[in-house]
Amino acid sequence: MKIFCISDNIDTNIGLRLVGVDGLVVHGKEEVIEVINTVRNNRDIGILLITRKLAKLVPDIIDDLKLSANLPLIIEIPDRHVKKDEDNEYITKYVRESIGIKV
Repeated sequence: MKIFCISDNIDTNIGLRLVGVDGLVVHGKEEVIEVINTVRNNRDIGILLITRKLAKLVPDIIDDLKLSANLPLIIEIPDRHVKKDEDNEYITKYVRESIGIKV
């Protein structure tokens, strides 16, 4: 299975390409929807990385993908503009919502 990244900046895309992760840089809601639909139809992709900024553009689609048992697995990754404290809070919130334990 492959990993694919949808990013809003070239730096994230280049960094992930260095470790073998293909991806695209997009900026608009329509572009995000188009790429997500393409990835959903590609059976080779098992994990979809998407920056939080882009995930916020299409929360209904992201939630639908996360709640379904189908591939790809959706993982939101921090933007390069996120402050350190916000990133730590995001991880804590994600764990709390996922397993119901306050960390």
